[in-house]
Amino acid sequence: MILFLLIANLITFGVFGLDKWQARRHQWRISENTLLGISLLGGIVGAASAMILFNHKVSKKSFLVKFIIVVLIDLVFLYRFIRR
Repeated sequence: MILFLLIANLITFGVFGLDKWQARRHQWRISENTLLGISLLGGIVGAASAMILFNHKVSKKSFLVKFIIVVLIDLVFLYRFIRR
């Protein structure tokens, strides 16, 4: 489980970084649904750190609201997993 979360967070961090890099170059972008989806799969820490480090998606309120919902869903899953 720990290894999965580590890999998921590294991949998520990289995908967020790639999207920011593409945004600066005005090229194709990774969809918000993809970014939120990989965050939901366990990449919350990677996503949050990439958002802060790259200043990516932090001024877009609609994305932040969806991201907070994803974080809450992940916390519920984590709580239920620990309780078993």
